[in-house]
Amino acid sequence: MFWLLVLLAYLLGSLSFAILLSHLSGGPDPRATGSGNPGATNMLRVAGRKLAILTLLGDLLKGLLPVLIARGVGYDIQHQAWIGIAAVIGHLFPLYFHFRGGKGVATAAGMLLGLYPPAALLAIAAWALTFHLTRTSSLAALIATPLTLPLLAWQQPLALLPMCVLTLLIVWRHRGNLRDLFAGRERHF
Repeated sequence: MFWLLVLLAYLLGSLSFAILLSHLSGGPDPRATGSGNPGATNMLRVAGRKLAILTLLGDLLKGLLPVLIARGVGYDIQHQAWIGIAAVIGHLFPLYFHFRGGKGVATAAGMLLGLYPPAALLAIAAWALTFHLTRTSSLAALIATPLTLPLLAWQQPLALLPMCVLTLLIVWRHRGNLRDLFAGRERHF
């Protein structure tokens, strides 16, 4: 059952709401415009607030639902986290879109919301504050994700290893943004 849930989470994570919503609205593929990232931030840039909000909600749900299903069938928090990571990996490398996905931040936030809501709220608050101060989405994501690790380690120690893997995945997906941040070329809103 665990591996079936991992597979289902990956397939759900592979749904790119940015690409689907762009296609349904007649807009351009977000991977070909703006930052080239099929996520809520780029959708805000290229398609407007409404589609960005819908993308954000879809990406949050595809991280949240697998965790809630895993909890519903009785898996402990560590197994829930691994299943949630499968959804994030689906977002990063979507089967349906030639493995060209987003950065995984909103899907990871949904996963965190299902695992331990206080950690998700801390991550969202850190993201919002950093974004408000810097107007840089990538920097906000890179600060918010690892900030949740100490809280999780203290409150949910079984989730620490999967959360470390999640943090490494998100930092790795932002490696181009890190180069641009250090070089002073990162895009701002």
